[in-house]
Amino acid sequence: MIFSSPLVTGRLVQRYKRFLADIILDDGNPVTSSVPNTGSMLGLTDPGIRVWLSISDGLKRKYPHTLQLVETQGIMVGINTGLPNRIAEEAILSGLLPSLSSYAELRREQKYGSNSRIDILLRDPDRPDAYVEVKNVHFSRSAGLAEFPDSPTARGAKHLDELGNMVENGHRGVMLYVIQRGDCERLKICGDLDPVYAAAFERAMRRGVEAYAVKCHITPTGIAAISTMPIID
Repeated sequence: MIFSSPLVTGRLVQRYKRFLADIILDDGNPVTSSVPNTGSMLGLTDPGIRVWLSISDGLKRKYPHTLQLVETQGIMVGINTGLPNRIAEEAILSGLLPSLSSYAELRREQKYGSNSRIDILLRDPDRPDAYVEVKNVHFSRSAGLAEFPDSPTARGAKHLDELGNMVENGHRGVMLYVIQRGDCERLKICGDLDPVYAAAFERAMRRGVEAYAVKCHITPTGIAAISTMPIID
């Protein structure tokens, strides 16, 4: 996934109302940026942290700047939750996830379950449909260990239950975690911050839902999935 135009850099002043951040650009100009992330961004919003922003030329946008990357302890981290679907699609099409490759058809944002949309639907006449739910991961508290979620997500737990329903209906249910940071080698489900999600994950695994995690290489020019990583108990 390549950014459509060069990113600009600055320092974070504060994030507020979840979707906004005040930033001082490296040229000294202050801007208010949109923040495309509904999560807590735990550990990634300290004042003074280095950030990268894209700029939209859309005339109707109130905030032309969009926060894309932050740097913590020398590591670049992607925070835009709108990008993992594209990264996941590229990973599937490249063959990084062999069990999901070579499907005849890939569809995006298809309705399924109870008033939900699946991120990626894979179809092939010779095998069961694969319903792929994609989650963004950027939280880490221990060296080498990514964790999800970083805050309670009832919607995420619902998705796990709906994937289980797809499996019981004869399809494949797949949870794909996209780790938007390059310093982690394992993923752990974060039961202390969201025990409901952790219970839903265990329940989904018992029902036959598959779970995969991919590690990303991140630069100011783009983000790409480069390898898989284990999901640990």
